[in-house]
Parts: sequence; structure tokens; C-alpha cells
Amino acid sequence: MPMPVRLTEVPSSFDPFSPRRVGALLLLIVSAVAAFFAGAGSAGARELRPVPFPAFVTPGEMRAGSLLLKSTEDGRFVEAPRLGTDIDLAVSGPTARARVTQIFHNPTDGWVEAVYVYPLPEGGAVDTLKMVIGDRIVVGEIKERQQARVIYEQAKAAGQKATLLEQERANIFTNSVANIGPGETVLVQIEYQEPVRQSGDVFSLRVPLVVAPRYNPKPAVETVDFRENGRGNTSDPVPDRDRITPPVLDPRVHAPVNPVSISIRLQAGFPLGEVKSHHHAVKVEDVGKDARVIKLAERLVPADRDFELTWRPAAVTAPSVGLFRERVGNADYLLAFVTPPPLKQAEDRRPREIIFVIDNSGSMGGTSIVQAKASLTYALGRLTPSDRFNVIRFDHSMDVLFTDTVAANADNVAKAKGFVAALQAEGGTEMVPPMKAALTDRREGDSIYLRQVVFLTDGAIGNEQQLLDTIGAMRGRSRLFMVGIGAAPNSFLMTRAAEIGRGTFTHIGSVEQVEDRMRALFEKLESPVVTNLTATFSDAQADVTPALLPDLYRGEPVVLAAKVESLSGTIEIKGRIGDRPWVVALPVANAAEGKGLSKLWARRKIDDAELARTLRRLKPEEADFVILALALDHHLVSRLTSLVAVDKTPSRPDGARLARAELPLNLPAGWDFDKVFGERGLPGSAPADMRRADAARTKLATQAYAAVAQSALPRTAVTPHGGVPLPKTATDAELRMLLGLLLLAGSLVLAIVGRRRGRVVAASASSSSLPW
Repeated sequence: MPMPVRLTEVPSSFDPFSPRRVGALLLLIVSAVAAFFAGAGSAGARELRPVPFPAFVTPGEMRAGSLLLKSTEDGRFVEAPRLGTDIDLAVSGPTARARVTQIFHNPTDGWVEAVYVYPLPEGGAVDTLKMVIGDRIVVGEIKERQQARVIYEQAKAAGQKATLLEQERANIFTNSVANIGPGETVLVQIEYQEPVRQSGDVFSLRVPLVVAPRYNPKPAVETVDFRENGRGNTSDPVPDRDRITPPVLDPRVHAPVNPVSISIRLQAGFPLGEVKSHHHAVKVEDVGKDARVIKLAERLVPADRDFELTWRPAAVTAPSVGLFRERVGNADYLLAFVTPPPLKQAEDRRPREIIFVIDNSGSMGGTSIVQAKASLTYALGRLTPSDRFNVIRFDHSMDVLFTDTVAANADNVAKAKGFVAALQAEGGTEMVPPMKAALTDRREGDSIYLRQVVFLTDGAIGNEQQLLDTIGAMRGRSRLFMVGIGAAPNSFLMTRAAEIGRGTFTHIGSVEQVEDRMRALFEKLESPVVTNLTATFSDAQADVTPALLPDLYRGEPVVLAAKVESLSGTIEIKGRIGDRPWVVALPVANAAEGKGLSKLWARRKIDDAELARTLRRLKPEEADFVILALALDHHLVSRLTSLVAVDKTPSRPDGARLARAELPLNLPAGWDFDKVFGERGLPGSAPADMRRADAARTKLATQAYAAVAQSALPRTAVTPHGGVPLPKTATDAELRMLLGLLLLAGSLVLAIVGRRRGRVVAASASSSSLPW
């Protein structure tokens, strides 16, 4: 797998007037001119070709700072492609439509295949892929995953430009772009639909921007058959470990890469109050009582932490009921959300048995462990003397504070707080053993105590399915509440684990959020749960998802999607709040117009099949059949389907080599590089699982990168007709100006060489080196 390598310094003795040195001076002038035009990006330059370097090089051949990645040839390297991303979202009531434009730029004079691993929301329905080359637009097609890969590889071998979008996890995707020509820029656009999240009167949207490094446990030997030469059968908990482990840069050495632009048009559907970005500075423009436009205060930010936006209604309470419809083809789709009324905590105050689990592995180093310890300390302070509790901490090992749960008296709580305060972040992330320990119920059948597990982690593991299988098999009467910590938590794992564990997922992205988010979580833990939920349609047959409506906690709405035969009659939702019955009826005819509901329905049905597979309610082959049919019918990327786009016109000449480069990622903000990528790696993890960028020997040309990133990022917008906004390249005036300046500079250099050679050579005899 590619990783950054060293950059050799310029030798101290040289002939400054050799053809090689004159060429280097010309390259320096070109770089300066390119940087000038990049700095004047507002003047209209949308695409610049930086100084071309050889497609395959040795570190000694480089004459400027560069990030080098291993090529397929031993001892030779390729300069990393540059990437910029523009994210444009349109929020309409309960749904959001996103357009993600990835700008791949090849800075070399060779042909490159760029491979980029990046996140998308775990609940997003990815349905569109477009590749833009100059003024040509190639629209992607949905295919079975293996078939899409074959199409892509054939196009790559034929020299055709192609892009392939594959799902590695519900929130991790890989985009491969083949045959990017020398100095060329290729745009890839991805679109997805997702639901807006609601909790009480707070609505939220989170845009993941970086895939955090994952801890991947080693394959385990399950059995040994001595009849077969003593060889054991191994089971790999992360069979795709190479596909979810891109190279990661050390932020102490490298300036951030992969700049991102974000713009959101918020149409809430109700008068808006506070609109807040929690981790990025933004500009909020008021364009109506229920509409805002939100943009980053700085046009570009590094892709090193998730973007989170929340908004509240101007009124005291949020709308408690919403019903939307959409007709696609011959089918009608509905999306309904209803928030049950909250009851006072005192109406059902059974004692609780709470198991707290805290992750203190290396990935939790930096600010994450501070957030996790503060969160757990706050939680311990919310316990009452009638509660029982225990604390488990884990990295690649595990400690349980008490031999069994104990009464939450002052002495035990103080001991627990001291235990938490002493924790340090280090080591690997073996999450399955502490989950098993937390779910082991010594009082099974005891109805006196409500059994709850609060699990604090960033979820940075690759063996998600192994953990989910464990929860499904051992959950019993326990309810699992996942608390995601840090700048880029594994939200897919958190959400799915909480769903299987019949709990909730809470994200804490900064120390400032600890008290508010933990208070909200404990209000859920201490309040009556809405149980036994059902949804029935009076006049029509309906295919409803989720198949089994989950229990609800304080402030959470019932959210269901349905494919119906007709828009008539009512939807009746029933349940129990504590010991009281609750029912609400919604006339279907009153549903408002919505967008993208069919995609959300299909995406949720796919999730239902995956969940049924994990809980063993469906056989793997049965679940795969359902998933494949839904994904193909609704043009969605899934575990079994991919989007592929191929430009039929060959572009790479016969015989020209193609270098493959995995684009490096930033370390998530607040992470400690050495805690994750120590000299000896993580305990229990193979060296290839966590890649280390050598801090002493690598360098990133930040100025050259900024020039390309600024010039390559287009100002995109989601157009009403769904067209692809293209870079503004009406003329090649800047290119001609650049060429003219280059020729003038060359003439000047030659004149200096001819007239002052002797004098400068004499002067250079006393100088050991030049700064370039």
C-alpha cells in the first residue's frame, strides 16, 4: 500500500549554469507565476497546470517539496494527486439532498489512477454519479459490485477515463478514477438523499469529512487439523482491511490536505430560531422566516473533522407531527414522523443497573480522552443511591473496576471517579471483550432494575460486524446507549449498535458539548420509554419500514417510511408511554409534497435486511437477495452494488504507464499521531493495519498544493433541473498569459547567462548552495 517517503535535499555543490540548473530556474519562475494566478483566483482562473514532474521519480529527482507515494515499481514513486471537495446541501423539511463534487488533479506529466477513501452519512441513499471531463459529462450506471469492477478495470486497461464508486461500509466509500492525464483535472459528482435528525426541539445534520484510522484485529486461528500438516483455519474479522486503511499524514509535519467547501440552503418548513455550526465558523444569511443560507466563514477548510449543523424553531416547541408524500412511477411513498408527548421522570423511576464502558485506546489520545473522561465523570454524578453501577475500561486489554455492580453510594462513586481520572489513552482497540463483559447479565430475569449500558468510544475499529453480532447475541434485557467521542466518530457502528441494543446514539464532538449532550442522554435514561409501537394503514396495503418500530426515548420521534397502494385513509400509530396507552391518527390525504422519499424508503429497507441478517432473522443469501433487488430497482449504492461511469473515448496512449496512488487523509482533529501510529504500532495489530507517515523524511509542498486546490475548486450549485455545474473556463486567456510570461522569463534567463556567466560563476565559487 502506498505511503509517504523521504525527500532528498539538493546537493550542496553544483554548476548553476548547466542546462539542468537553467531548467530548474525556469521551473521556479513557472511556479511563482502559477502561485500568482492562484492567489488571484477571484479574477477567474479555474484551472492551472502546475510544474510537471516525472510520472515515476526517485526522491533525488525532485526539486521541490512534494508528497511522494510508492508506485508499482520498486524504488520509484509518483507525486500524490491533489484533491478538493465541494459539498452543496439543500435541506427541505425532514430531508436533505447533497451534491459532493470531488476535484482530482494530476500534477505529474504521467498518467495516474487516483483512489480516495472517504465518508458519507450512514443513512444516506447514494444514487447518482457523474464524471466531468472538460465539457463532457458521463453519467454513472448502477451495476452489481463485481460487474461494475470488471467494467472499470476493462476501461482502465483500454486507456479510457472511468470512475468507480464502491461502498466499503455504510459510511465508508471508495472512489477510483482511472487515466487522469498529465496536468489534468477530472470532476466526479456524487449525490445522495438523507433524513434530518430530530431530538426534542433540535434538528441536526452532520457531514462526515474524514475516515478515521481503524484498528483491525489480527486474524484468529479457530481450529487446528493435524491431518492437514498441522495448519489451522483462520477467521479474519476484517477481511477488507486493505480497503479501509488509506495512508494518513502526520499533522506535525504536513499541512492539511484535501480542502473542502461547504454550502447549505436550509428550508426548515417552520419559522427558524437559532442556527448553529458546532465545529466550524460559518456565515448565516437570513433569506426568509424559515430559510437560511449557511456557508463556511473560510471558503476552504481541511477535511479533518465532521461538520455539524443544528437548528431550532422560533416557537417554544418544535412541530410534533409531519407527513410527506412523493409519487415515483406508479408508486406512492410516505414519510411520517410523530413525537410522543414527554412524561415527567418521577412517573416511572425504577432503580437502574448501569454499566459504563470507556475506550482509552490510542485513537482516543488528545482531546478525545478529555471529552470521554469528562462525559463519564458527569454521568457518575447523575447516579442516585438506589442505582447500581460498574465501570469497564479497555484498550487492547480490559479492566473491570468492581467484581460486580455496586450501590451508587458516595464512596463507590468517588472511587469510580478516581479510576476514570487516572486513565491514559494508549494501545489497541479490542472492543468485543468489553462489550461481552458489559452485556453479561448476572441478574437476568430480575425486573426490579432497568439494565442499561453506556458505551463511550470513537468506534475506530474495522471489525464492526463482529461487534454487532456480539450485541445481537448477548443483548438480553440490556439497553445499549452509544456515546460517540471526538472529531470523526464511526457513526455507522454507533447507530447500528444502538439500534440492535434498543438504545440511542449521542455524539460529543468537543469538550464544550459534554454537559449538554450528557444531560440530554440522562434525561432519556431517566424518562419513561415509549414501547410496543405499531403502525397500521386503514385503507391501503403498505410496505412499512422499519419493519419493527424501535422503542423511543424522551424527545425522539417515530420515523417511518412506507410504499403504499393509494393515498387514502389514515395511518394509526399506537404505543405505550410507561403504563399509559398512546395513539395518534394521521389522514394520508393531508400529506405535504416531499422529495427523495422513495430513495429513503429503499435505503431503510436495505438497512432492515442488513439488520435481519445480523440478528439471524434472515439467512445471508436471503438478505443479499433483498438488498440486491432494492439497490438495482432504486439505483442505489450498497454492499452489493456500485456506480460506474466510463468515458468511451480512449485518452491514455498505448504503451503509456499508469501509476496508482491512494490519496492520503488527514489525521482527525484532536487526535494524537504517536498514540495511534507509535514506533512499534498498535498491540495486537499487524503493521500494515496502521500506516505511519515518516515525520522526519517527508514534506508537503503546501504552497503548490494551495495553488492547485484554490484553482481547481468550482463554485457549484444544485440547479433546479439537476444539471452539472462546470468550472468557468470560457477562455484560455490566463494560460496564454502564463505562456507569454514564461517565454519572457526564459529570454531574460538566457540573456543573463550570456552576459554575466563569468562574473556569476566566480561569485558562486564561495557559495555552497542555493535555497532552491
